[in-house]
Amino acid sequence: MIIKRVKGDILQSEYKHIAFAINMEGINDSGFAGLISYRYWPELRYCGEQEMATVLTKTVGDKTFYALVCHSLKEEGWSQAGSWLYNCLESIKTEEEIACVAVGTGLIGQMMGANINDIEEALEKTKKKIVLFSL
Repeated sequence: MIIKRVKGDILQSEYKHIAFAINMEGINDSGFAGLISYRYWPELRYCGEQEMATVLTKTVGDKTFYALVCHSLKEEGWSQAGSWLYNCLESIKTEEEIACVAVGTGLIGQMMGANINDIEEALEKTKKKIVLFSL
């Protein structure tokens, strides 16, 4: 469930759990995933093909990053993103609040037709406490 909406820099927030979307092709060199791969997690940049609903995790300092495999770079690759996002979030093993980047609102998501309503519905449906970040 979305418990709060925040505009600002998720990396400067007090939240210790940070979730963001990645693609199943494992090419994460742009957008927020690209930023994380360049600053904290170089192996994520070209991590190889992943199964949908996989969650890759890395802890750096006091922050744990969750890379949620919930879309594809192929045509119609965002069509089921909400369902995959929900499955990813449900598999995360924490009861603490999870700061989540507004999935699908970036350049790639917009260009590829991400359905923001479906994605937000998934964020509302999850039992996890989501703090939704946007710019």
